[in-house]
Amino acid sequence: MHWQVDTIVSENHPALAGHFPGNAVVPAVVILDRVGGALRAWDENCRLVGISRARFTEVLRPEERFTITLTSADLVRFSFDCRKADSSPFANGELLASCTEH
Repeated sequence: MHWQVDTIVSENHPALAGHFPGNAVVPAVVILDRVGGALRAWDENCRLVGISRARFTEVLRPEERFTITLTSADLVRFSFDCRKADSSPFANGELLASCTEH
């Protein structure tokens, strides 16, 4: 099973103020928050309980559209892949989730 969400981080996001003013980058924690939001959008009964691995290979800038793809076979471990609009990857990893029955 997989799920995709397109998203963007606004240049007005409060976390950006301290991340290189004049040359802002989106902090990893904001990206991971969006990944957690994608998990909840896939199934509102799933909650992020851990991150077993996360890797960030490129910088994401404010207002840069990106796609989060989640993949899971068991609804406990979720692989995530984040790609910019030009399809270049910039983050990936694995989440651990708790999903209750509907």
